Amino acid sequence: MATERLVTLTGPAGVGKTRVAVRTARELCGGSGADIVWADLSRQPSARADALAAALCARLAGREALLVLDGCEQLGDRAGELVGELLARCAGVRILATSQRILGVDGEALLAVGPLSLPPAAHDPAAPRPPAEVARSAAVRLYAERARGADPRFELTEHNAGAVAALCRALDGIPGVLELAAARARLHGPAESLRRLTADPLDFLTGGAGRAGGADALRQCRLAPAGERLLWERLSVFAGSFDEAAVAEVCGFGELGPRAAVEALRRLAPALLVEPGHAGRYRLPLAVRAFAARRLARDPHGDAATAARRHHERCRVTAERAAQLWRSGAQLQARALALRELPELRPAMDPASPAGPAGALEIAVSLWFLWSACGLVEEGRGHLERALAAHPEPRPARPLWLAAWLVASFGQAEAADPLLVEAWTAAVQEGEDAVLAYLAHVRGTVALWRDRPAEAAEEFREGLELLPEEPEFGPGRQALEAALAMALAHTDPGAAPFAADACDGSDLWARSWAGYAQALLQRREGRPALARTWLLRSLETQFALGDRLGQALSAELLAQMEADLGRYELAARLLGAVSGHRPASACAPRAERVLRLRLSPEALRTAYAEGTRTPLRNLLPDL
Repeated sequence: MATERLVTLTGPAGVGKTRVAVRTARELCGGSGADIVWADLSRQPSARADALAAALCARLAGREALLVLDGCEQLGDRAGELVGELLARCAGVRILATSQRILGVDGEALLAVGPLSLPPAAHDPAAPRPPAEVARSAAVRLYAERARGADPRFELTEHNAGAVAALCRALDGIPGVLELAAARARLHGPAESLRRLTADPLDFLTGGAGRAGGADALRQCRLAPAGERLLWERLSVFAGSFDEAAVAEVCGFGELGPRAAVEALRRLAPALLVEPGHAGRYRLPLAVRAFAARRLARDPHGDAATAARRHHERCRVTAERAAQLWRSGAQLQARALALRELPELRPAMDPASPAGPAGALEIAVSLWFLWSACGLVEEGRGHLERALAAHPEPRPARPLWLAAWLVASFGQAEAADPLLVEAWTAAVQEGEDAVLAYLAHVRGTVALWRDRPAEAAEEFREGLELLPEEPEFGPGRQALEAALAMALAHTDPGAAPFAADACDGSDLWARSWAGYAQALLQRREGRPALARTWLLRSLETQFALGDRLGQALSAELLAQMEADLGRYELAARLLGAVSGHRPASACAPRAERVLRLRLSPEALRTAYAEGTRTPLRNLLPDL
């Protein structure tokens, strides 16, 4: 304000633009005698813009003043004309504006007001969270402070901290809606508020009066010009973030073409949430999305169905692109792309989506690596099971294989037997040699978990014989070669190095498993230091990918080696750190058998419990 005649505070409704303007005006007034004029435009119809301009010009004539124009979006396109006229006719006036739109006046200085900092997402939303951990977030602190104002008995505890954190994340850290949710703390606790918000965001956010109820956000939709209003509605098909390319692809059709959709997005950008860490990506505030989705559903021209189909097709292409990146060796990029787009991909894997169960299964199969290699096993199983249940008979081979793999490799192997039989029948009928190869891989993996390495090696060899040189989906040959090396490390140590060396290619994930196989060999041959080197190298990849199963097996072998050295407490902590990451049907870790003999039950429980509270990475420096 010291150097610019026009400063516009931008941001979505409820983010605090007016509060920043109020504080600025107060500080400029304090002791300086500054001349401040405040004009609340939030309830001014755009038709009165000319009359308002005349009244303000008459009031400010000959004065040196700061004019605060609050809520300029209310005037739509006329706001820029009003501000331009005031600057031209009142030479001594500086203007501080708040707006959900850029005014577009020459010399305009833009200052974005962002939401409050959020707590990190929980790996397990149902698990208790330490209050001190979530209270590092400004959004949580604001919610807790306002909730105590509504209900003096409110305290942030281990029992409600997870729900408070999830509620603050769902509300995007926007102060206005956080205060609304906190004001209801006396009637609804955080968990119930989260449930109501999930069930009906629009009712939850607009049930109260005033700005805190999201009325500004809804008014912005209604007041926007026709093209922007149409874009608001079509943007509601995005559950997560989007960029200009996505908007052109999904929303640019009919009377709002791709170029017009991008231009409208640029005008609307100040009212959107910026995706942290991703320049040029935006999200709709929750209230706006809920309101726009309701309007889109009522559209008589069929825009809802068209936008949904285009959105699903984009999700299909995105999932296949991530799979191609994985196959090409760019596995970290594949993981990053899939995780970034996962909020969009999840609705596309709903069997009730426009593409139906078949389309949902196609996307779920493309993302096989995200479920199996990147730690999202439970989510992947859920998507597959729901879509398979809705798919008519006969069910396709590929998703049946993937469902069987996730169940057998990460759960109870017996529960996968019906899926394995059905998948084998479907693969034979469809001529899917790759599925037959992957089913052999599943059977081999189960044999490994049950400590039958010779049987596992035979299954892996069969899988390699059946698998095409370059399969168009699923794991590559190097992954199966790494699995064979693991089995041979127990049954044929002389052949295992050759199998492991075959994995020395572009498949980062397969190399991590080959490194595990090398560690098995080095320990067996009496070279523990070299074995540890291989394991730590594999763990770095497993951490980067989020491979929870790989981390578990590597940590268990490390624990075995620590037990060999008599460091039993550290071995127990290592086992505790990866508890729950291995298949339920797998044999107990060998290190566990040793520890039960070498430690008292109480000492074993204490060290194991300490490990469950410690991230695995934090235990590695002790090695």
